[in-house]
Amino acid sequence: MSFSDWINSSYPNPSIDGRWGWLHITVLAICIALIVAFALIFRKQSMKAKRIVIWILVSLILLFEIARRIINLVKMDGQGDWNDYLHTLLPRPWCAIACWTIIIATIFNKTFLYNFAATTGLLCALIFFAYPGVGFNNQYILFENLYSIATHALLLVTSITFITFKFTKFEYKNIWKEAICLVVLLIYALLEIYVLKIESDPMYFMPGNDIMEVLGIGFPTFIALYIIFLVVYFNIFYLIGDRKNIKAKFKHNNDVDMANAEK
Repeated sequence: MSFSDWINSSYPNPSIDGRWGWLHITVLAICIALIVAFALIFRKQSMKAKRIVIWILVSLILLFEIARRIINLVKMDGQGDWNDYLHTLLPRPWCAIACWTIIIATIFNKTFLYNFAATTGLLCALIFFAYPGVGFNNQYILFENLYSIATHALLLVTSITFITFKFTKFEYKNIWKEAICLVVLLIYALLEIYVLKIESDPMYFMPGNDIMEVLGIGFPTFIALYIIFLVVYFNIFYLIGDRKNIKAKFKHNNDVDMANAEK
């Protein structure tokens, strides 16, 4: 295998079922070790020191994102049309979008962006490592395999590190900001499907997707479960992060009810 074969992922690469094989487990173990190590080592460090760690992680994500686009542009050799260039340059599946969300959050350094990037990045990473459809599915780890494995691993480490480093702050009074981000993400996904036509199902909510096949359910049931899952998933962060305010409000409401009952 030459370097050109590897970087262009053109070497014959038979499919295998590498899910929960030694490589999958090793990568996941390394991610967990890094998350714990960062949380312990930097728990008393300044935000400046923590941002240096975040920037290193984000720079690695950006390196893979740019490298993959350059490689694919070179492979096109100027032969593609406008749609081919959009397909190559724009982030298409949710995982790739999550990578760029993390990059944007780090650049603009806004809490609501960190919140959204952490939740979406973690969701994509968890789904990938629970049931990876790419990366671990070939005999050889060519660049495309490395890209998939590395970016999802970095998504997992970075999204959780956002939280452990306290770059995030989940409060219900500000949840509308993250809700707007989610709406923008949905609009972008619909544009990809119906206008740009560069991805058939970026957020895995269209009929006949892989998740439906794995679960063995029809589309109406799936879309209902999809909405319920997202509502519950995103609320978990706020129920935990905003628990003091929730308890205080609950106590206040109880006190008011008791006072009204005594009248």
